[in-house]
Amino acid sequence: MADSDQERSEQATGKRLQQAREKGQIARSKELGTASVLLAAVFGLLMVKERLATAMLKVMTMGFTLEREQAFDPNAMGAMVPILIGEVVAPLGLLFAFVALAAFVGNTLLGGLNFSAEAMMPKWSKLSPLAGLKRMFGVQSWVELVKSIAKVLFISLFAWWTLSSQFSHLLNLSLEAFPGGIIDALELFLWMLIILCCALLPIVAIDIPFQSWNHARQLKMTKQEVKDEYKDSEGKPEVKGRIRRLQMEMAARRMMGDVPKADVIITNPTHYSVALQYDQSKPGAAPKVLAKGVDDIALKIREIGREYEIPILPSPALTRAIYHSAEIGQEIPEGLFAAVAQVLAYVYQLKKFRRGRGRRPQPLGKDLPIPSEYRK
Repeated sequence: MADSDQERSEQATGKRLQQAREKGQIARSKELGTASVLLAAVFGLLMVKERLATAMLKVMTMGFTLEREQAFDPNAMGAMVPILIGEVVAPLGLLFAFVALAAFVGNTLLGGLNFSAEAMMPKWSKLSPLAGLKRMFGVQSWVELVKSIAKVLFISLFAWWTLSSQFSHLLNLSLEAFPGGIIDALELFLWMLIILCCALLPIVAIDIPFQSWNHARQLKMTKQEVKDEYKDSEGKPEVKGRIRRLQMEMAARRMMGDVPKADVIITNPTHYSVALQYDQSKPGAAPKVLAKGVDDIALKIREIGREYEIPILPSPALTRAIYHSAEIGQEIPEGLFAAVAQVLAYVYQLKKFRRGRGRRPQPLGKDLPIPSEYRK
């Protein structure tokens, strides 16, 4: 096989992508998930900071303000625990819910939601020390190491720039009165966290297209794999050909079974044969094609016609016109009504003559009224 067939140069097909999803192989960005959680945690703290601070103040006040009786009661602290916990449940619950939602969205935004039972199954190959060493020193591990070092350096520089820009503000915190200084310090701390988290956004902007590209690269296929998949999905040509032949044979058998019902068979006279039926009991009905064929099939239609004593008339132009303009089971086109009517009239007169009820009909004329658009 040529080397070009072994190169993974073809984009993954829809079937390959679906199989990868079933195995849990989808594009994911760890950086997007990390940035989403950190930003959600910081913004969540900004949203609940007042409620959380009030709750913590109540907890500290209740926990350190004791009556004399409570100080000597061993059960007093135990009774206060549920009350103290209840004070912080609401703000902390809101914060955790916000962070959990951000974690879900951040980890499913790239690649979408996917559940794979196969990915959850244990893989014993991962327990192999040799496989572990191969992963540790593989190309992907080196790429992840370089990414981690670059992230640390970038965020460290960003943190240094943030601290430098707020250095004078940090020094002035010690001069502020209580509790304003503490509140100002907390707000400054949160905003500095937001700025540091925003440092992850450029990394996310680089990582998302990289992960999408890397995922598409890993799923690329060789030309031979594309051909094999096409054969599996569409069927091998030889199998499709055999099925097509069987279908044609079955259709031919059904068609031949209808030939004995025909009123007349018109021929080319050797290459084409068309069997027609006209049901006089149906008002407005037109003659219908029961069977048609060329060469061997045409010969078989004539043989069945002779066996069942069906009139066989040579009319090359009309036979070709009906063959090319009407399918099996269809009525003939309106433009051929006049020509077929002459054929059927001749057949009915011939049947009467054979029964001794009339004179021999005049031979069917060669120049039947066939419109030029139907002449083949």
